[in-house]
Amino acid sequence: MQQPEIKRLVAQRLREIFPLAQQWEETIDTKLGGQPADVVVRFRLGEQEKTLVCEVRSLGQPRHIREVVTRLRSFRDQFPALYPMAGSVYISPQSASILRRNGFGYMDLSGNCYVAFDNVLVEKEGKPNVHPTTRPLRTLFAPRATRVVRALLVEPERTWRLEELARAAEVSLGHAHNVIQRLRDLDWVERVETNKIRLAAPGDLLNAWREEYSYRVNALTSYVAPEPPRRKLMELLARQAETMGRRYAFTLLAGASLIAPHGRLSTIHCYLEGERDRFTQALGLRPAGNGEGNVQLLTPHDTGIFYAPVEKGGLTVVSLPQLYVDLYHFERRGPEQAEFLRNHAMGL
Repeated sequence: MQQPEIKRLVAQRLREIFPLAQQWEETIDTKLGGQPADVVVRFRLGEQEKTLVCEVRSLGQPRHIREVVTRLRSFRDQFPALYPMAGSVYISPQSASILRRNGFGYMDLSGNCYVAFDNVLVEKEGKPNVHPTTRPLRTLFAPRATRVVRALLVEPERTWRLEELARAAEVSLGHAHNVIQRLRDLDWVERVETNKIRLAAPGDLLNAWREEYSYRVNALTSYVAPEPPRRKLMELLARQAETMGRRYAFTLLAGASLIAPHGRLSTIHCYLEGERDRFTQALGLRPAGNGEGNVQLLTPHDTGIFYAPVEKGGLTVVSLPQLYVDLYHFERRGPEQAEFLRNHAMGL
């Protein structure tokens, strides 16, 4: 939607919030105390007269809302009795928190709102964006973009130069810049020094990734293996991969059993680079039906899967953020194991 249409709809929704208001007057693109104002509303509620000023943005992400906060402060300083608000197509939870901390209200066209003045409190939250932009959150978690996200989460306290991050993630400088710009829009990274960045909200970023990702994006093939103890079988898999010069990394419950032992391991899941036939024949693995084998080999949908693996007892496990998002949507005790890993090994 274009800005004039958003302003018109914001004014309309404001009217709907106050069905008992009388003497309602609204103006769009006006001036208040010599300052341009997007929407100004005056009305009577009982015996009280009230003025609301609403600054409207098409995007309600934190970077845009911080600009609105500066504008609203100037209105409040000049007119202490008015109530300042922000309006947008969608106000993200992070943006809503910023506005509340500054004592401002907000409303969006998706159904979220917060208005608190005098004896009035109107609050609705948790409504999804009904008018998503052309840059949905999932673009952050496309395979190459996720390389940048993974690198940031592996070292959440690290301060990065953009070129260092691009090199670590094995993406172009331009691609890294685009991902970081999107993360800045969401207020998930911050600039800490000239030309340096750092994660500002690693937990929020990890949560967003887990909601957009499933280990099933990786092709999975099931096999039946001879029945040595599970740990011995994992050692055989690792040794064969190393002999053949293949990258590998355990994940799901196999990975969790090495990082944060918690429960019984029944099936071994392992990412493996390259073709399968010679590898499986060397180990005597026989093809099994879908999900029926005791060994399941995953073909990585992107080589970033192998970034910053963890070594445990001579075996290789995917990075902790990768292990967490893999586990989270795993059907058999996955969420439980994911949270155990997060609480006991990750600290995010």
